[in-house]
Amino acid sequence: MLVLAGVAVIALGFLLRFNPLLVIVVAAAVTGLAAGLEPLTVLAHFGHAFNQSRYVTAIYMVLPAIGLLERAGLQERARGLVGGLRGLTVGRLLAGYLLFRQLSAALGLNAVAGPAQTVRPLVAPMAEAAAARQGEADGEPIRALAAATDNIGLFFGEDIFIAIGSILLMRGVLEGYGVRVEPFQLSVWAIPTALAALLVHGARLWWLDRRLSRRAR
Repeated sequence: MLVLAGVAVIALGFLLRFNPLLVIVVAAAVTGLAAGLEPLTVLAHFGHAFNQSRYVTAIYMVLPAIGLLERAGLQERARGLVGGLRGLTVGRLLAGYLLFRQLSAALGLNAVAGPAQTVRPLVAPMAEAAAARQGEADGEPIRALAAATDNIGLFFGEDIFIAIGSILLMRGVLEGYGVRVEPFQLSVWAIPTALAALLVHGARLWWLDRRLSRRAR
């Protein structure tokens, strides 16, 4: 029963609102020691887990790079690029990004875009510049819409990829109720939902362009 002490550490740590990463590390160490492992063995397991999950730390390299690019004027250049494209509207820009996000997620390329990688440094400034040219002075709703577009594209596009975790989860749940389905079947039936999301959000973006054009008259 002492091995379950780690669960108590997690519950107490979250109750006291300590740093989640610190709580998990302490809970894992307590569990290992309660199981009779040597301290060096516990530390070795930490090192092995870190080495096997190196991709988790990729964000610590991506964020500083994005920060340096923004400091060097990435957002200003993105706004300037949109300023030179007369036919580009905020609705058309975000609709194109929505389609790109859905297609890339359907291929399993979830990390090629996202709020930190593309929305903040590129998509949001470009959308703001397009909206400002259409007469929209408040950039906050435009930034929120850019982030929402990314979330919608990812959420409804990733289920088309056959090896995504949600597909495997749904298959496991259905098999628990005696319903046997193949991952490919779930992937195929995710396509109509993704198309519906594309049409619904695309209509919202089209309506935004219409509203801004009427206001500019």
